[in-house]
Amino acid sequence: MKKIILLSLAVATLSVSCVSKKKYVQLQNDNFKTEAYLAETRMEKEALEAEKQVLENKMGRIEARVAEYNDRINSLKNESDSKFTLDGKTPMSNDTRGKLNATLANVSASDLSGAKNLEDSINVAISHNLKKSITDGSEENDDIQITVDKTVVMINVSDRLLFNTGSYQVSRNADGLLKKLAEVINSEPSLEVMIEGHTDPRTIQTGVLQDNWDLSVKRATSIVRILETKYDVAPEKMIAAGRASYIPLVENDTKENMAKNRRTRIVLIPDMDKFFAMIE
Repeated sequence: MKKIILLSLAVATLSVSCVSKKKYVQLQNDNFKTEAYLAETRMEKEALEAEKQVLENKMGRIEARVAEYNDRINSLKNESDSKFTLDGKTPMSNDTRGKLNATLANVSASDLSGAKNLEDSINVAISHNLKKSITDGSEENDDIQITVDKTVVMINVSDRLLFNTGSYQVSRNADGLLKKLAEVINSEPSLEVMIEGHTDPRTIQTGVLQDNWDLSVKRATSIVRILETKYDVAPEKMIAAGRASYIPLVENDTKENMAKNRRTRIVLIPDMDKFFAMIE
């Protein structure tokens, strides 16, 4: 009986041992598979992360290009929006156009009556602002005349405001006018300025003056010297010229007309941007 019991225990122990080993082998195989799966998963993860980095780098470059293109598009749009064409040639910003409209709102109807197109309106606006800049309102309308030919501004100042008859000595009464004129000239470094003396045709000859050529030149140089020495206008910006009596505004058939022809003409030659700046 004792032997039977011992035999039964041995068989049971052997059976348990066999089952445990089989389960162990199974677990070990499962572990290998899990580790292999984890290794494969890690590799896939690393590959995906590398691919993600490549895609992120590519996306970053694309976004940078898109931003660059958008900036360029916006720049071109702003440039396009800020400009229109005057007679097919002259660009003008919308900001300047707004200032033009604001200026024209203050211009008299009579001055605007001759403006047939946008270019005429610009000329009227510039003439209005320049006259306001260089006068204090005490001058007669005919004493200062401003005209614009394309981008060249011409200011005709009656000699009544500048000189005594037959003299090239500048009147002290001209100081205020010349000071304001100098401020306009100095406000735009790119301006070139020509000062022209004009006379009526009456003959003049003194111990100093030979003729009207001489008088017109001396009047021009007198103005240039004052602008340079008293009001700091750069001399290299200025030209002094005498035209004698050969370019009259009107016929010299009356005293009034001869007075109109006795004048100093200041010619302002700006570049295009500075021309439009005169609207301000």
